[in-house]
Amino acid sequence: MVTLVQLRVIDAVRRHGSVTAAAKQLRYTQPAISHHLSRLEAQLGAQLLQRVGRGVRLTPAGRLLADRAAEIIGRVDSATAELSTLVGLTAGRVRLSGYSSVMSSLVPQAATVLAQRHPGLELGLTDAHPEDALQQLRTGHVDVAVIFRYDDTAPEDDGIRLTHLLDDPLYLLTSGGGTTLAEHAHTPWIAGCERCRSHLVELCQHAGFSPHLAYITDDMVVMQSLVAAGMGVTIIPGLALRAHRHPAVTATQLAVPPRRIYAATYGEPPDPPATAALVAALTQAAADRGIDELR
Repeated sequence: MVTLVQLRVIDAVRRHGSVTAAAKQLRYTQPAISHHLSRLEAQLGAQLLQRVGRGVRLTPAGRLLADRAAEIIGRVDSATAELSTLVGLTAGRVRLSGYSSVMSSLVPQAATVLAQRHPGLELGLTDAHPEDALQQLRTGHVDVAVIFRYDDTAPEDDGIRLTHLLDDPLYLLTSGGGTTLAEHAHTPWIAGCERCRSHLVELCQHAGFSPHLAYITDDMVVMQSLVAAGMGVTIIPGLALRAHRHPAVTATQLAVPPRRIYAATYGEPPDPPATAALVAALTQAAADRGIDELR
């Protein structure tokens, strides 16, 4: 029978890329890791690893098992966290994944609320793009994913439940002059990675032009510095602008639908007590913050 320890071993090897690194992360000896892997291969009758130079890589069978192992481990850890908080939220851990601008603005405020209400509850945080955060939620590696959606974003999968937190307006950042998208049809643009910049490109195309993407960065502090230096213009959400605002940039709120911010949970209601407490703290933080306009 495959054990949870064996699943943790194959998952660690997949994540870290070597037996040595997996042993260090799990705090096992390297021979112990090798023993677990050998036993696992013997039990399953399948080769899970291939030697490649001084390292190893997973075979197709190994990758399949590692993928399933990650899901199982996530669910076991989630169940453990739920059980530890069942008696009254005096202990235990709840885990959240969210994207950078919400992690630098809303989440710290929610963490303060959670600590005041449930001082014994530990909060774990992971920075992730909404797509990755939702995958972590599905596999049980986090309990809450804070995500954003636009009006034309495809609906979430069955099992994902959304609690609306707030609407986050979008701002055009310039170094002076031109407060509409169309006025910057021939200006260099600063944008994020391919999946992060898709909405920026769509807004520009709707305004009648395709933006010339001169600089690519996902760091919104860097974006503002480049704009302040006169190297281009960009669009960022209000939460990011609240977390950091360069004094030399001009921010103009765009007359476009905002990003809608949600706390996503997974599975049938009701949420476990710790998850519900975290969602309540996020809701309170969002109500206290309010970003209809930058002050």
